[in-house]
Amino acid sequence: MAVTDPRERVGTWRFDRDIEDRLGPARHVVGTTELAVGEDGRVRWSETGTMTWDGGETPVFRNLFVERRPDGWWVTFEDGRDFHPWSVGQTVVHPCGADTYEGRIQIDRPDDWTVVWNVSGPAKDYTMTTRLTREVKR
Repeated sequence: MAVTDPRERVGTWRFDRDIEDRLGPARHVVGTTELAVGEDGRVRWSETGTMTWDGGETPVFRNLFVERRPDGWWVTFEDGRDFHPWSVGQTVVHPCGADTYEGRIQIDRPDDWTVVWNVSGPAKDYTMTTRLTREVKR
């Protein structure tokens, strides 16, 4: 399923994230992702959830934006810094200091999608897999 426009993902999504850390404890996050088009035309990508691991838990959140540019859609951090192109089905790379993030957004069906990040660096070595399923409003 070719989805090139992130506005096709607008709505509320339940997410389930596994973080397989090869240097530390495995973690699991469940929560909600909201994608909404703002007045400026950008898609706001907001996540809230709870991260758990053996013996602990903490609330987590983040806000990203997806914005249209002449060369396509780009995901940015909340402060406006570039994160990666919105390139469904293709590997994207985000260098972050000494670490490298290689990710892929995969959309195979209208009501679910997956985001996978493989992270490596001097102090990081993990795979983060996020499965998103559309929430059905009744």
